[in-house]
Amino acid sequence: MQLPMTIREAIAASERPLIGMWCCSGSPLVAEICAGAGMDWLLIDGEHGPNDLGTILAQLQAVAAYPVTPVVRVPANDPVRIKQVLDLGAQSLIVPMVSSVEEAQAAAAAVRYPPGGIRGVGSALARSGRWNRVEGYLADGDAHVSLIVQVETMAGVAAAAEIAAVDGVDAVYVGPSDLAASMGLLGQQTHPDVTAAVLATFDAVRGAGTAVGVNAFDPHAAQRYLEAGASFVTIGADVTLLARGAEDLAARHTSPTPGSRRKG
Repeated sequence: MQLPMTIREAIAASERPLIGMWCCSGSPLVAEICAGAGMDWLLIDGEHGPNDLGTILAQLQAVAAYPVTPVVRVPANDPVRIKQVLDLGAQSLIVPMVSSVEEAQAAAAAVRYPPGGIRGVGSALARSGRWNRVEGYLADGDAHVSLIVQVETMAGVAAAAEIAAVDGVDAVYVGPSDLAASMGLLGQQTHPDVTAAVLATFDAVRGAGTAVGVNAFDPHAAQRYLEAGASFVTIGADVTLLARGAEDLAARHTSPTPGSRRKG
């Protein structure tokens, strides 16, 4: 049995940047709708979304029938949770809040089996190796997993080149929201100083020969980052699309029009 491509392989195989979106609702149905929308990749969010192991598994199963690469963001750089999510069959992970070489090395160790890492061995019991149906899964474990570390602080920006060079880190994903907060610019993801820090991170990561991505819901920011060499970008989220769409729908049909009066 052959497993699908990881995000590392999808980036390498693509002739253009990969465009993706967040799945934050925790709903397998919503994830499936998003999977069929034409995006290249989906980020199933276990950090800020209401997701647990059961909902992550259900979403991985729901999107498996579609030509889209799922990426799971774990809630923290925790080897136990990383092991559990990998055993669910997640092949591509984002580990948030990586601000140092040591934290990047810890994440890389968590996704690898010994002797190269510390991942617990349970593939015979798990969806990851399809219950021993993937021949040589343990021996080829590194090939089946792709690790993205998320730089979200000024400390991470300063160490970006060294983080990107860590063995086992396949890509760096920049988070402007927390980066803005770390710079004293809470809620100002498109502030010029934040944008400059993102672009500086791009330069450092690409200089190390590593793919770099970013979260950019603002279309102008997304375009700027794509032009600056982003290999993968998230441009929206299921919950924000629903919220804004519902608001627009309500506004069109509830706002008073000139000359209209309520009937009493």
